Amino acid sequence: MFPQKRRTRLMAFAAAGSLLALTAACSSGSGDSDDQANDDGTPSGEITVLTWRTDLVEDGTFDTYVEEFKAKYPEVTDVKVEGLTDYEGEVKTRMNTENYGDVLAIPGSVTPDQLGDFFEPLGTQEEIGAEYQWINDKSFEGQSYGIPVVGNVQGFVYNKRVWEEAGITEFPDTPEAFLEALQAIKDNGVEIAPLYTNYKDGWPLSQWDGWLGAVSADPDWKNKIVESDTPWTEDSDYGVVDGLIYDAVAQGLTEADPTTTNWEESKRLLGTGEVATMVLGSWAIPQMAAAAEAAGASGDDIAYAPTPVKVDGKFHSVAGGDYNLGINVNSQNKATARAWIDWFNHESGFSESQAGLSPIIDGPVPAALTSFVEEVELITLNPAPEGKEALFADIDTASGIVTTDPKFRQKNIDDARSGARTKQQIFDDLNAQWAEGRASVS
Repeated sequence: MFPQKRRTRLMAFAAAGSLLALTAACSSGSGDSDDQANDDGTPSGEITVLTWRTDLVEDGTFDTYVEEFKAKYPEVTDVKVEGLTDYEGEVKTRMNTENYGDVLAIPGSVTPDQLGDFFEPLGTQEEIGAEYQWINDKSFEGQSYGIPVVGNVQGFVYNKRVWEEAGITEFPDTPEAFLEALQAIKDNGVEIAPLYTNYKDGWPLSQWDGWLGAVSADPDWKNKIVESDTPWTEDSDYGVVDGLIYDAVAQGLTEADPTTTNWEESKRLLGTGEVATMVLGSWAIPQMAAAAEAAGASGDDIAYAPTPVKVDGKFHSVAGGDYNLGINVNSQNKATARAWIDWFNHESGFSESQAGLSPIIDGPVPAALTSFVEEVELITLNPAPEGKEALFADIDTASGIVTTDPKFRQKNIDDARSGARTKQQIFDDLNAQWAEGRASVS
């Protein structure tokens, strides 16, 4: 690309993400690497892989992946894996340089029209879509830049024992029933947080976005709100999600002090029953079960439920890709980077180990989700129409809401705790900002 265009994109990216000052990256596996693949494209040399799964780095799982990958490709000298705790924040900062690994999960803050500035095209949507599903989110103008590592269904993870002890034996099927279930848990006479927000870490609040589309059972919900000035209403997808968060906090159904939450500790709390519920994708099931076992509780207490809304008498859950792996456009070893992505999806066993759906078309459904998919109708969100791939992100950024940034939900939680704004006032303010963003973009 032209250097001037690259610089413009970097500046825009920094402004949109409120990045820190430029810092030197510690990755040695990208732009400045001398290791190259063989002339015939055979993977060789070394690459650096950035991952958000610090737990799998620490417990040696990634060491096993690397050994197996190198066994298949003996000319690969090394795969350096860096686990980043604040993945989104650290990667956004490193993307101000050219050194952000060779393979990495594409941050949620990268807008569709920025994909080509930071990531190598992997093939056309038609080519990649013949093998993999859920690729539309990281595609632009017919090119795919990312491939998901696992497919998730969306709903909430909960401690089944705690729910049953509170007398709840059926999935709540309305937002009101969900709040009633949380209240029943609170009234059961034990010190339990019915719902844990993970406010302090921030990123878990974005997991509530997994309910968007399931509330209305509409795979086009996102394509419709770009044509609306009022996405936040009592019965809209955003209104139900953000209204439910507000009500749960305002009614005292969440942790006592959200400013002191801790993601890693929350896994143990759910496993031992000190927390009853967290809104997370199905990827969380094995992590919570493992934390329960490590704490001396039963992993069988961890269960999964759909978005608490029925449409036409059915529960719905959005099925989609988790993080998408992409290749740094500045990588000096793109052949090996691509080999890692394909090997990871086909041969590592990652999706099965994470109780997730395979990103490969017609891949297996894990045992942990078999009964779930029998009771719930899965929907996949439709891509934006051609030429409008970046419209949602453009409006979102122009509005100043930036729904990919957990700060907007943290503010709503603050207001629910303090009473500074009512739920309707929050909706009115968000709609006004959204309308201004739409007008600006149009």
